[in-house]
Amino acid sequence: MNRRRTNSDDTGTRAATNGLSGASRACTVPCRPMSPEDSVEEIAPASRAPRGQRRRDRRGRGIRGPLLPPGTPAHRTRAERFDDLVLDALARVEKSWPAVRGTELAVEDVPPSDPAPWETGGVPLGRLFPAEAGQPTRIVVYRRPVESRALDVEDLAVLVHDVVVEQVAHLLARTPEEIDPGFGRR
Repeated sequence: MNRRRTNSDDTGTRAATNGLSGASRACTVPCRPMSPEDSVEEIAPASRAPRGQRRRDRRGRGIRGPLLPPGTPAHRTRAERFDDLVLDALARVEKSWPAVRGTELAVEDVPPSDPAPWETGGVPLGRLFPAEAGQPTRIVVYRRPVESRALDVEDLAVLVHDVVVEQVAHLLARTPEEIDPGFGRR
């Protein structure tokens, strides 16, 4: 612990030293002579903020804040933007095929490690879970495999749309071209 001690001389000035071998501060402050009731805490400056109200980090750089304000479009994460693409793709399909309206839509990061028996070769981009035991039909789109196959943002939107169309085609027992005539051509 670094203690401060004061040395008084007969002129009424005090020089504060930091307790190191004779090292004293360069400035002297005129003040009253020290009495026995004075304590070290009165002399030390009280410039610290109370605990819990940290104004700077330990390296003296200010506290970190958000890089972008929450209302800006760039503030949204990749996963949130992907969710929007999936919802838009399903909304476009629902306009033409109202039978899809009761279907739940989910987005997961990666597919489970155990594939379904009918899935052979490769990583699935989406999966259809038929309705059973009171559960509605569910379409799941896997974000990471779809993002890794897309070249850019426009390609990602087209690929997401194609995956959703393909799963809706499985649901309705039709071909993807019947669901969306532009399937696979973009």
